[in-house]
Amino acid sequence: MSQSAVAKRYALALFQLASEKQSIDALQEELDVVEAVFAQNDDLIEVLTHPKISTNRKKDLVRQTFSTLTETVQNTLLLLLDRHRIQVVGEITREYRALANEARGVAAATVYSVKALSLDEERAISETFAPKVGKHSLYISNVIDKSLIGGVKLRIGNRIYDGSISGKLESVHRELLAHRS
Repeated sequence: MSQSAVAKRYALALFQLASEKQSIDALQEELDVVEAVFAQNDDLIEVLTHPKISTNRKKDLVRQTFSTLTETVQNTLLLLLDRHRIQVVGEITREYRALANEARGVAAATVYSVKALSLDEERAISETFAPKVGKHSLYISNVIDKSLIGGVKLRIGNRIYDGSISGKLESVHRELLAHRS
């Protein structure tokens, strides 16, 4: 079974548990913490996947590192250790986030702009584009891209909305080339 299929199954199980306990947001926050710890500590994954370190020592390390998290998250991490799948934690978190966003009616969006967006600008973009993709709001990740010259480019799933000056210039360029032939 592929790692993405494994991650989806774990994420779905966690989502169902969180739904039953009405703690979808709280569990997502904890998974975000776990993902951040793993992302910031490459050595942690190396230790947790090292074949010469006993599973019990790995479990003790996980219990100590994540002692402030709920039993559900800790037990998931311990189960992943037992099954030699600890390296899929990041993917599980991303899959869980997608399920949680879907339940909340939120879509993840990446907005490319020349400068950082203000909260009002993010809110306006969310209010404008969320209905276009059938959602209540957008969770916006802002990426600075000086090559846009001005305006914004928005990516929601597979859809791209390009309102940038460089995008408009490229469109004019393509039209001119098409009429030239």
